[in-house]
Amino acid sequence: MKLLRSLLCIAIIFQSCKSEKENNAKSDAVESSKRPNIIYIMADDHAEQAISAYGHPISQLAPTPNIDRIAKDGALFKNNFCTNSICGPSRAVVLTGKFSHINGFKMNGNRFDGSQQTFPKLLQKAGYNTAVIGKWHLHGNPEGFDYWHILKDQGNYYNPDFISLNPTTKQADTTQIEGYATDIITEDGLAYLKRVKDSDKPFMLMLQHKAPHRNWMPALRHVNKYDSIKFPLPDTYFTAHEGSLGSKDQLQTIYKDMYEGHDLKMTKKKGSPELAWNPWTTDFERMTPEQRATWDKAYQPKNDAFHDANLSGKALAEWKGQRYLQDYLATIASVDEGVGKVLDYLEENGLAENTIVIYTTDQGFYLGEKGWFDKRYMYEESLAMPLLVKYQKAIKPGTVIEDLTQNLDFAETFLDYAEAEIPNDMQGKSLRPLLEKTHNQSEDFRNAVYYHYYDYPAFHMVKKHYGIRTKRYKLMHFYDDIDTWELYDLEEDPKEIHNQIDNPKYDDIEDKLRLQLAKLQEQYKVTDEEFKQAPKEQVERAYKQFEKLRGNTGTSYDPMTDTDKKL
Repeated sequence: MKLLRSLLCIAIIFQSCKSEKENNAKSDAVESSKRPNIIYIMADDHAEQAISAYGHPISQLAPTPNIDRIAKDGALFKNNFCTNSICGPSRAVVLTGKFSHINGFKMNGNRFDGSQQTFPKLLQKAGYNTAVIGKWHLHGNPEGFDYWHILKDQGNYYNPDFISLNPTTKQADTTQIEGYATDIITEDGLAYLKRVKDSDKPFMLMLQHKAPHRNWMPALRHVNKYDSIKFPLPDTYFTAHEGSLGSKDQLQTIYKDMYEGHDLKMTKKKGSPELAWNPWTTDFERMTPEQRATWDKAYQPKNDAFHDANLSGKALAEWKGQRYLQDYLATIASVDEGVGKVLDYLEENGLAENTIVIYTTDQGFYLGEKGWFDKRYMYEESLAMPLLVKYQKAIKPGTVIEDLTQNLDFAETFLDYAEAEIPNDMQGKSLRPLLEKTHNQSEDFRNAVYYHYYDYPAFHMVKKHYGIRTKRYKLMHFYDDIDTWELYDLEEDPKEIHNQIDNPKYDDIEDKLRLQLAKLQEQYKVTDEEFKQAPKEQVERAYKQFEKLRGNTGTSYDPMTDTDKKL
């Protein structure tokens, strides 16, 4: 009898263990079949050169360890590009998977047609909970989101205004929130994740920072972060733009066009916190007296040291480049901290394995290359968009992707992973085969990218232009009030200094590029409507307006003559 009871107990225990294993297996199967959550983190104007995972010398002095975690645990894209290098249009391309001339948002100041098809709307239909927090900059209220909390217009670094939907009135309410924009956006994103983490629905969060957009105001804890660092200025910092007519008339040169007070935080005289030329007073006036006192205390010693140095000429131009980099990179520090908080939250709450995390920006940015700040051009620094993606279930850690990709591909990628149908009228391609290494390596994912910039006359007065970039070559056409072509061999001339358009050795290559460009324009449905010319009077008026807005920023160093010239 004892033996029988023992055998019965063993059988019960065995059956119990078997049932538990079966239940666990079922649970694991359900978990593995769940569609992934998606967190899309987009900074504003964050250059590849300022992400240490990309290895640029500047970034090694100002590392981004948390952003780098995404590349370490996932994939780093080496040749990801935007279609139109400016804030609003890039965001519209991401939402729609369509070029600017198709989605209707060609330049800042346009109004995004929110009624059109976007990937958040399609994800909603597919059962996702969707949210956007932070910078929107498309005018009008977001559509296709279960929750949205967006910066008003461009947003301010300190005590910014946020717009959200009032659940009672169903109207958009604007509220000023005390604090630092990057921190507020991060904390709101974490609060959203806490609300949805136990939901049966997968979620898609677009967490979109203002930083490091102009005027590069670091968090108070970071205002002196890089004061002791001397960053390497690019060897093209002083250039005469020979052979590049499209580069000559721009207004985005650091030592000529930056506002000394607003942008560079320079003061009028030693011992005074009063800013030099500061035409846009709102950014500093929003600070509380306590915030401003802390800010002034941090900047006063280094501004006083500048006045004592009495710099001029080349030395002054280089000092401005250093101040710009110190502020720009210190502003990024809080973004990197925020990324770390999001990654830590996912890991601590069991969400890391089934969540795709993307880090990118709206376009590239100049950190002194060709003497510039800002973006807009089709040259590499503003064309290139950093892109880092991690997804533990499917992406091998340390993956590096060299294929030509664009922000045109983001919407299709999200829909692909969400197991939602990708509409035929989207113009990009899912990046999933590249991320999971299922793409046929013997075939090009894309053999060329198309680019088109429209915003002229406008800030910085960068001419309208379009072009094509292959793995090795780039062909651009600047048009409107000029008509000039540029051709670069990126293998021989990665800094794009030597325009080969008149070099007969490149005639065959030029012919092939022009034919390839025409085919892409046909494929993407580019029409004559995209090449309208602005009235001459409008262009002349804009130059005068922006010269006046720039004010007297001191002197401009002329690298050709090695002299200052009065503006």
